[in-house]
Amino acid sequence: MIQKKICLLGSFSVGKTSLISRYVNSLFSDRYLTTVGVKIDKKQLTLNGKDFSLVIWDIAGEDDFTNIRTAYLRGMAGYIIVIDGTRQNSWEVALSINTMVKANVGELPMVFALNKADLKAQWQVEAQQIRALEQTGYPVLETSAKLGLGVDEVFTQLAQQWGISHD
Repeated sequence: MIQKKICLLGSFSVGKTSLISRYVNSLFSDRYLTTVGVKIDKKQLTLNGKDFSLVIWDIAGEDDFTNIRTAYLRGMAGYIIVIDGTRQNSWEVALSINTMVKANVGELPMVFALNKADLKAQWQVEAQQIRALEQTGYPVLETSAKLGLGVDEVFTQLAQQWGISHD
């Protein structure tokens, strides 16, 4: 079995834990629980006839007072940066996180998840900002952990960057 470490990164309360819970356990809760440090989940799947164990690291959100510990990033095969469409600041934090990750671990497979698509009428992240993200060359997907929208696709897009695709 091939093991791949994936980190979910982003600002506080963008929905990292909810996306993982939806992906791993097909569950969603409206209760907000702050992740302290890191929480690790696993998901087994078969890609192109190979068995994989995804070790998914849910890393505590970043803000002006808390920075991601770069030690958490060691050994990761790829990462997902989650942006809350309803919070403008989460877009700026996402860009700074991506710059920090590249500076510390180099280029790795990555996907931007524009979360809370179920609240699109309340989005503050604007179309030109989304286009700017798309021009980075990384996949940009709209997700909703609440509705299950785009959740599997985010992880599939990451896997495809490893040269692997779902059966």
